[in-house]
Amino acid sequence: MVEQALSKFARVLLQYSLQLKKGDLFIIYGESVSTPLVVEAYRQALGLGAHPHVRIKPNGLDEIYFKEASSAQLTFVSEFERLEAERPDSMLYIWGTENTRALENISPKRISLSDGARRELFTRRLERIASGELRWCGTQYPTQADAQEAEMSLGEYSEFVFKSCLLHKRNPILEWKKLSARQEKLIESLRKYKEIRVVARDTDLKMSVEGRKWINCDGKENFPDGEIFTSPIEDSAEGTILFTFPAVHRKREAREVRLRFKSGKVVEARAAKGEDYLRSMLDMDEGARRIGEFSFGTNYNVQRFTRNTLFDEKIGGTIHIALGASLPESGGQNVSALHWDMVCDLRQHGEVYGNGNLIHKRGKFLIQ
Repeated sequence: MVEQALSKFARVLLQYSLQLKKGDLFIIYGESVSTPLVVEAYRQALGLGAHPHVRIKPNGLDEIYFKEASSAQLTFVSEFERLEAERPDSMLYIWGTENTRALENISPKRISLSDGARRELFTRRLERIASGELRWCGTQYPTQADAQEAEMSLGEYSEFVFKSCLLHKRNPILEWKKLSARQEKLIESLRKYKEIRVVARDTDLKMSVEGRKWINCDGKENFPDGEIFTSPIEDSAEGTILFTFPAVHRKREAREVRLRFKSGKVVEARAAKGEDYLRSMLDMDEGARRIGEFSFGTNYNVQRFTRNTLFDEKIGGTIHIALGASLPESGGQNVSALHWDMVCDLRQHGEVYGNGNLIHKRGKFLIQ
């Protein structure tokens, strides 16, 4: 990506998404392959008067950790990690890797053990985000490996990322503000519904959202963004759902995931591929089998599956649910170290009902 494009990318992230302020303690995370955007974000953060700190992870560290660490090391949580959960004002995660399959052969139990030990930190970050104490954003840096996963050339993938982020527009910040206003109008209509029901191929799932808040995702935390979510009542989900797209978590994949819920809890879980990994994640802790999030994808600039949840959960015309942790700002109360988004495509035959009324059909809202 050319220097001008990187500058524009960083400017929107810092000034719109994070609203970085003078004096902010600001951490930038990335792998070595994403260094160009990390450097530009660092430069602009200094110009805005923040105190940026960079955490670059060399390629391959996660693989070494999960293969070679003892059980004691997998569950050890350092004071550095605790400080990073508690002290920063702003965080920017720049995702992108040289090998998307590095953890493919790692035992799911080792990943679950490490994640479970960090549930308290994960929960604390969510609390700080919900209270406004912590601002964070995650975005994608185009890499060869991620382009291959999306079945594109690097040039095609870079263009896809930029258009998904509305960075091809003359004034992307203005465009994100327009999207935010459109979504707020939808939320005004969604507020009156107490029950949501999704009907599609091999899917008939209902849940209560009574008393919960719908959240407008407009580029402030994920970039790109474009979704409207809430947290269902924890014991309310009943029925079955088939996830059209592969469910990807930590670059591990489960295909044709089928879940059956009773009293809010997954009581049956199957997958054509990756079933062992799916079951291991569901057994991570008590909250992993409940729905922490229900969401509509609203970014119609994203229309193809790329094996990257950042984009796939935003596909205009889809819905997704996240198993595990609720996002506190929506009023959810489920606690888990897991938050696994799984996407269901409704663009061909799907329907969503609110209080028994059809509100979303074949990927389009029928409400204003």
